[in-house]
Amino acid sequence: MTALVVTSACRRAPEPETAKANSNSPPSAQQVFQVKGVVVSLKPREKTIEIKHQAIPNYMPGMTMPFDVKDTNEMKGLAPGDPVSFRLTVTDTEGWVDQVHKILTVTNGLTPPSPVTVIKNVPRLQVGDTLPEYHFTNQFGKSFSTADFRGQALAITFLFTRCPFPTFCPRMANNFAEVQQQLLSTPNAPTNWQLLTISFDPDFDKPEVLKGYAEAHKYDPGHWTFATGALAEITTIADQFGLTFWSDNGSISHNLRTILLDPAGKVQKVFEGNAWTGPELAVEVNKAAQTGK
Repeated sequence: MTALVVTSACRRAPEPETAKANSNSPPSAQQVFQVKGVVVSLKPREKTIEIKHQAIPNYMPGMTMPFDVKDTNEMKGLAPGDPVSFRLTVTDTEGWVDQVHKILTVTNGLTPPSPVTVIKNVPRLQVGDTLPEYHFTNQFGKSFSTADFRGQALAITFLFTRCPFPTFCPRMANNFAEVQQQLLSTPNAPTNWQLLTISFDPDFDKPEVLKGYAEAHKYDPGHWTFATGALAEITTIADQFGLTFWSDNGSISHNLRTILLDPAGKVQKVFEGNAWTGPELAVEVNKAAQTGK
C-alpha cells in the first residue's frame, strides 16, 4: 500500500458547462467570492496556500486545493489547521486569493484532509523507462490500448470534466488545444503525434460526456483522444507518474502530471504541475516525433 500525501486538489463543479471554456474564448469579467476554510499547508516560495474550504454558492462545492497568492504577506501568522476567511478572485484563466484572515472557527466540520492509500503499488516511471500497456475506452465508446500509439510521439495528461478552477483541469485541456493548433499549423511538422487526455472521474465522464468536452475544445479526433476506463487501470497509470487523486465526500482531489512518450513508448519528459505552456509542450512533441523518422 502506498501512502499518498495531499498536494493539490480541485472538486467537481455542479454544472459540466463551467468547464467548457477554451483558450480561444473571449475573457469574462472577474468573479469574486468570500470564502471560509481551514489551512492545510503554506508554501511561501511557491506563493501558494493550500486550503480546505466550504462550498462556494453558484461556483463549486467545497474542495481542497492550493491557491496562488499575489503577496506572500498573506501567509504571515498562519499555520496548518488555522481556520481562515479569504477572498477568492477567478477569471477564465487565473484564480488567486487575498485578504486571508485567521478566524475563530469554521462550521460544517471542516478539518485538514488526512493522507490516503491506494490499492496498487506500482514503480514510478523515470525518463527512459517504457510505459506498460494500458487499456481504455475513447470518446466514441471504442476500446483502445496505449500500445496502439506506438510509432507516434504521445503526450498524456489527466483531468475530469467537471473541474471548474481555471488553473487546474481547464488549463490542462486548453494547453493541449494550443499544442494541437500549433502542431497542425506548423509547415512541414511531423504528423506522427497524438494527445491523450485521461479522465479520473469514470463514473461521470462517460464517452458521450468526453466527446462533448472534446468538441468544446475544438479537438481533432485524428490527433487527440479522450479516455475513460476501469478505475484500477486509471489509478495505476496515474500512480506510475506521481499523479494522485482521491474522493473526499463526493469531491475529487488531485495533483497534476503531463507526460511525453517517444514513438518507442519510452518516457521522454514529465511535466509536474501547471506551469508548462502549450507552445513549450508543442516543441517537445515535435522533437519526440522526429526521433521516429
